[in-house]
Amino acid sequence: MNHLLFAEGSIRAIESTNYVAFSFFVGTMAMMAAAVFFFFEVNNTSKEWRTSVLVSGLITFIAAIHYYYMRGYNLETGQSPVFFRYVDWLLTVPLMCVEFYLITKKVGAKTGLLVKLIVTSVIMLVTGYIGEAVSPTNSAFWGTISAIAYFYIVYLVWFGEVAKLAKTGSLAVMAANKSLGWFVLVGWAIYPLGYIIGTPGGIFGIPVHLGLNMDVIYNIGDAINKIGFGLVIYVLSRKEA
Repeated sequence: MNHLLFAEGSIRAIESTNYVAFSFFVGTMAMMAAAVFFFFEVNNTSKEWRTSVLVSGLITFIAAIHYYYMRGYNLETGQSPVFFRYVDWLLTVPLMCVEFYLITKKVGAKTGLLVKLIVTSVIMLVTGYIGEAVSPTNSAFWGTISAIAYFYIVYLVWFGEVAKLAKTGSLAVMAANKSLGWFVLVGWAIYPLGYIIGTPGGIFGIPVHLGLNMDVIYNIGDAINKIGFGLVIYVLSRKEA
């Protein structure tokens, strides 16, 4: 049985065993549905939380557009759309970091924190792209730099400036920061797993072959993290209304 989907303006058949292409299709629909929900809820949100909900909508909308193109690329070539994926992450991951600034801005967060989060996330992504697509033979080196940036974000959220500011806020803000922190600590850990599986560097230069497809792993991670991030912000906006 084939599933007929539209790709690049024409009908393309996806074999029932082509889980990679189908995961791109499901990802596109999920991200777009989430974006529509968040955009429609902006006007039903209290003024001080509208920007946060709007950013959640932007994150999922940008992801939906990229997933549409990644799905088409995968159907046409059968290859992993590494470039498009990193372009998506370069736009959406910093926006996810912006959410931490927005929820702590009300308790004194400065623009310096915003700069730290954005710059660190960009370093994490750029070095990850170099290791995966530009210089895969040195993937262990570039992956280590990317991991350092990742763990710095984890530190800021769990023990550093973000965590300290959240503790001075309401119970809802503290709960939201903790929930988002779990997404960063556990949810974002899916991406290093995909990186390890998909590059020859593996773990400390040792290739890893687990029989898993990194695109499926990334797609699951994106759906959990991006939509989940937005839902945490949405719930917070209702508690603080």
